[in-house]
Amino acid sequence: MALVQTDTTVAVERGQRLQVSAHTGEIVVKTWARNAVRVQSATSDRGRVAVVTSATVVRVRTEGRHGPASIELQITAPAWMAVDLSGVYTDISVAGAGGPVAVETVQGDVDVEGGVGLVSLRSVQGSVTLRRAKGRIEVHSVNEDVEVLGGGGEIEAETVNGDITLNGVAASSLTATTVNGEVEYDGPIRDGGRYSLSSHNGDLTLTVAPGTNASVSVSTFNGEFESEFPVTLKETRKGKRFSFTIGAGSAQVTLESFQGTISLIRPGSSRAEHDDH
Repeated sequence: MALVQTDTTVAVERGQRLQVSAHTGEIVVKTWARNAVRVQSATSDRGRVAVVTSATVVRVRTEGRHGPASIELQITAPAWMAVDLSGVYTDISVAGAGGPVAVETVQGDVDVEGGVGLVSLRSVQGSVTLRRAKGRIEVHSVNEDVEVLGGGGEIEAETVNGDITLNGVAASSLTATTVNGEVEYDGPIRDGGRYSLSSHNGDLTLTVAPGTNASVSVSTFNGEFESEFPVTLKETRKGKRFSFTIGAGSAQVTLESFQGTISLIRPGSSRAEHDDH
């Protein structure tokens, strides 16, 4: 089957956003300093790529003459441009984003570097990785891992059958939830912030820097609790529910695991270094 390649460039203005949909294949978005969008594609001779512009959006649509065709898209856009990318059997990656980012796929991995404002990444059967985003962050998977590296803001991370790792992240608020996986947060706990880590069958690891001020609530049924520094329990309830205060207690921290180990560690501890490998 012959391979068809296309290369199209259109001028854009601030205020326009990029919307891309590809049922099967791969979407790769990179950024440059030009106020233009370049769309390069490779597909079988039964696939087609259309680039349609309006005052508010640049749409890149893919379709096949006899059902969905597998299409490889490489798109270069201005860093300021908001991007909205979707697929079904599609791997999606973005590098250098300087605006809002929305990505959704079913059976594909998501890998995004950058993003400012609302950054929403979702996959069902793929992993989700986000680096150096700032703003309102939503990262969701179902059957794979979720990872957030660097950046910060209000963060919501969720999966069912995977681990959640947040490393070097400055979260002003955090909700991280999984069922069959581990949750790890390594970043500052800010005064007045709210942080919730939960897993049913996995361990929770929270890095607590010296000088942290937090009111901590711990709940575990069949699991264990351990801390690398002394804590004084001020309230204990039936079923291994207890709370304690670190420093002035201004942040609210909730840690829940039904049958995993809940650990508080110091930055740079041997356990943290071991877990990274």
